[in-house]
Amino acid sequence: MRQLSQIADGIDRINGIVGRLVMGLALAMALAQGAVVLLRYVYAIGFIPLQESIWFMNGILFLLGAGFTLARDRHVRVDLFFRNADARQKAVVNLIGALVLLLPFCILTFVLAMPYVATSWAVLERSREVAGLPGIFLLKSVILVFAVLLGLQAIALTIRSVLKIRSPEGEGHGSA
Repeated sequence: MRQLSQIADGIDRINGIVGRLVMGLALAMALAQGAVVLLRYVYAIGFIPLQESIWFMNGILFLLGAGFTLARDRHVRVDLFFRNADARQKAVVNLIGALVLLLPFCILTFVLAMPYVATSWAVLERSREVAGLPGIFLLKSVILVFAVLLGLQAIALTIRSVLKIRSPEGEGHGSA
């Protein structure tokens, strides 16, 4: 049981590192958006690479931040089952959700995104705008990383849920 808990903790650490790395993108996006507005409306200058960089940052922030958000139990959930549930009941709901919904979603996302990303890499896809950013293929690759990180976090959630269900009091072993 201790080894399972260590695996879940390791997954949390991975998503914690990634989450903290991408957190700064929220501020960078706000600053870039302010610069786009200033350039466009004060100086009548359109700067496509800066505009596209906001899309890149937004995609990276939300895709790579998903596992971190789940690890911190800050994701959106329907509170029908959780409102009055005790710790063990919450663990059962988390276990079912992770195994029936989240893990299959991550696997399906990875499998379906693989040819999409591979095609993008094959042509080294870039922006359709002449002055746009190169590296669209890199941004699309983040979809695969998203599926892996979120899938790993689903495994951690599964482990913690099982540990909580099996514990005598339904308590402990991290958060489920």
